[in-house]
Amino acid sequence: MSAVFSPPPAALPTDKELVLKVIPMPADTNGNGDIFGGWVMAQVDLAGSVLPARYMQGRMATVAVNEFVFKQPVRVGDILSFFASVARVGNTSITVQVEVYAERFSDQGRYVKVTEAKLTYVAIDDQGRPRAVPHPVATA
Repeated sequence: MSAVFSPPPAALPTDKELVLKVIPMPADTNGNGDIFGGWVMAQVDLAGSVLPARYMQGRMATVAVNEFVFKQPVRVGDILSFFASVARVGNTSITVQVEVYAERFSDQGRYVKVTEAKLTYVAIDDQGRPRAVPHPVATA
């Protein structure tokens, strides 16, 4: 008989901002029936862009995914909460830390950390060239 692994509940971060909530649907699954990792990555990229967008005042682009860790599978019907904080500010770029927590459909009120990532966004001009970040940014 095999035991089902259930990770311990996680506390939601208090040092990051809730920037996105989303519920994955059956169309977002992979061949195993779990949510496709590429779908999760796309949502993390959107969530990660929220904080830099406040400071860049114009176009920006994702230039690096510095780290991306899938800790637990994401399932259809999970309520995903994306928390972000600014980790580093450069002359033209902002690096953001994103943590994703799942509230399982069948176990609401209990959170599991499913993904964490660090992404870097660069401010760009109309020709796609890097430009200075216009405002000072407070880092976490």
